Amino acid sequence: MGVKVSSVFGNGEFIPSKYTCEGQDISPPLKLEGISGNARSIAIIVDDPDAPIGTFVHWVAWNIPPVGEIPEGIPKSGNISSPLKMVQGRNDFGRIGYNGPCPPRGHGVHHYHFKVYVLDTELNLMLGASKRDLERAMEGHIIQKGELVGLYERK
Repeated sequence: MGVKVSSVFGNGEFIPSKYTCEGQDISPPLKLEGISGNARSIAIIVDDPDAPIGTFVHWVAWNIPPVGEIPEGIPKSGNISSPLKMVQGRNDFGRIGYNGPCPPRGHGVHHYHFKVYVLDTELNLMLGASKRDLERAMEGHIIQKGELVGLYERK
């Protein structure tokens, strides 16, 4: 069984501008349903495969406790203790934490994949790690996955 991931936008729907570079650029809330009782931690990767330079990473986070909701507006720093514990990596903007959709104007609609991984362990990764580092560390530890795809286009 996978994890159901939902937010203030539905799968295949447009992401409100509040969560993009044209708004407050804060992380959206993520509701997680059906998390295994064997879960030790959660990891998140948000990326955009439609970027002109190839897949562009917007958020990398791990060692999130197995909770039912990750609230909006997670602080943009490496080690987070509030509103919940987590460690965040470096996105392709070169920053720590979440930076929202910001596709080039006139580039059309982009698809943003909010991928949630339920793991059987906590990860020993340095803050600021990359998507590739996280994927490597998760190998053999993923017990469930879920995904929500949001759309955005800059006018």
